[in-house]
Amino acid sequence: MDKRLFLLALGAFAVSTVAFVFAGLLPLIASDTGVTVAEAGYLVSAYSLAYAIGTPILSALTGAMNRRRVIALAMMAFVAGNLTAAASGGFGALFAAQIVIGMAGGLFAATAQAAAVALAGPERRAAAIAVVVGGTTFALAFGAPSGSLLAHYVGWRGAFLGLSGVGFLCLLALWWKLPCDLDGSHTPLGERLLVIRRPGVARAIAVTLLYLTGGFTIIAYLGPIAIDGVGLAPDYLPAVLLAYGCGAILGNYASGRLADRIGATRVVVGSMLFAALFAVVFSAIMLFVPDRVAAPLLIALLVPWGFLGWSFPPAQASRLVGYAPDVAGLTLALNVSAIYFGIGLGTLIGGRVLEFGQVWELGLVAAIFPLLALAFVRRGRRTRDAVSAA
Repeated sequence: MDKRLFLLALGAFAVSTVAFVFAGLLPLIASDTGVTVAEAGYLVSAYSLAYAIGTPILSALTGAMNRRRVIALAMMAFVAGNLTAAASGGFGALFAAQIVIGMAGGLFAATAQAAAVALAGPERRAAAIAVVVGGTTFALAFGAPSGSLLAHYVGWRGAFLGLSGVGFLCLLALWWKLPCDLDGSHTPLGERLLVIRRPGVARAIAVTLLYLTGGFTIIAYLGPIAIDGVGLAPDYLPAVLLAYGCGAILGNYASGRLADRIGATRVVVGSMLFAALFAVVFSAIMLFVPDRVAAPLLIALLVPWGFLGWSFPPAQASRLVGYAPDVAGLTLALNVSAIYFGIGLGTLIGGRVLEFGQVWELGLVAAIFPLLALAFVRRGRRTRDAVSAA
């Protein structure tokens, strides 16, 4: 395996940690900037929507540029955005910094995957992409709790400074190690979006969007759930994120093998059913179970919840490739945008729940979205069966 792939994975780790670390930072940011936790959650939405919208646009605009140069520019913008966030004097500047960070992160992730394929060659394409995407998984498992722990000792600004430091080291290493002849190929934005017209692709993208919306209605607000919902002290937030992240890594790893054994659609359906079930259970715990029992019970459930929840993305990606295998790269890029749209939308919805309702209601609202996604999957299967019968 080309060692340069691990440098790209480290960069993916840095740019993805931002999305997941907010679950532990929101209470601190809200307290320091004078906004509510729900309003602080809009920072996650700003990052995620900038990532989702900016990635296809910037990838199309920079497609013909040298990929080494694009990676360097994206990482420079990422570092600048994190430094701006750390030095921000108010919520507005912090919000603007998240837009810069999100667009830079999306451009880096897309270009890094293309560079990984070029470095590894077509015969090892899947393995190369898996290494880079693995950086995102480790961001969830270790980047988020590490950032939360750092923020506990030096403040939330220190977490952004730490991310800028990691980004700067990645910038230097990648500029030094990547070859100069990583030339890109231009694909117009309109051509990239045409893949949505392929049979089954639009419905599958909608499934991804709905599933992630439900997930991040809860994930983005694990801090308030742990502190206000079950009475945990803020010191335990890194442990909460670590428990969830460890389950996510195991689920992400097992998903591919499980999908090969029982089928990707069954894994996706199982993930959606359990996502809805766990969401309702979390609401019930916060509403009915005493804090002395609810707190350890929540932490214990986060591992299987993370496992089952993050068995969805690899299996869903496999389903998407099956709909349009000849343009797999374009469909997967749209799927990534749908993931981040879902993160942004889920955070917005969760914020509204906290603003106008109570923390225990997050689970009930979150459960709606995987059930809607399940309806899309079942409708798609009935449509295919009808076509086959005709």
